[in-house]
Amino acid sequence: MPRSPRAWRRAVLVGLILLPSYAAVAYVVAPAAWARYERRRPVRGAAGITYTAERIPADPLNVALVGKRAELARAMEEAGWVETDRICLRSGLRVAGSIMFHRPYARAPVSTHYLWERPQDLAFERIVDGSPRCRHHVRFWRARGPAGAGEVWIGAASYDRTLGFSHYTGELMHHIDAEVDEERRTLFEDLTRAFRLAKIDRVPEFRPAGAGVNGGGDAYRTDGALWIGYLSPVELSRPAASRSR
Repeated sequence: MPRSPRAWRRAVLVGLILLPSYAAVAYVVAPAAWARYERRRPVRGAAGITYTAERIPADPLNVALVGKRAELARAMEEAGWVETDRICLRSGLRVAGSIMFHRPYARAPVSTHYLWERPQDLAFERIVDGSPRCRHHVRFWRARGPAGAGEVWIGAASYDRTLGFSHYTGELMHHIDAEVDEERRTLFEDLTRAFRLAKIDRVPEFRPAGAGVNGGGDAYRTDGALWIGYLSPVELSRPAASRSR
């Protein structure tokens, strides 16, 4: 039996009353409680992992690219990945509209993760089906490499498979696919097709292999290896035959 206009108005009114309470709990009270808990009894994940702002272990580090910042940005662009926007009110409203009304927003922001007490320096994504509801994404931090090795960008690549709520704070967020190693492979395959990798090295046992849980409560599995890609200079990005076409 359809609801009467009066019942709908009551439901909307209840929603408007409850929404601020949910926002206060999910985005203020719960994160503050986690942060306070972490200061007293830090939650430590395995080595080679990022953290949320509340110090909850997040995604595992699984990729690294070697090259200048401009080379990294160009390589990712040619591979079909775009740099994400920073989180602000405007971008937040835009991503909400994109998800609700299935509008394209290729640069939708990603949440902030931390490594070495620093937020990510760069983040890139490739959305699926025109909406950031599902997307490939990677966060990068600039790291110190061996002398003469050039700039090193270490990162965590994962695939956002759906939207949901954090199991820890109740915040609205993306949930990742458990097979993070597949996302690592996807990124390197895209860069290879774009002729942007001169060489690939693999460091086994970079971090402990096996299962883990990220900052939203999502389970993941990894072999613990770090794939390192050496970016080709722009002028060597494609074979001569391909560039001349």
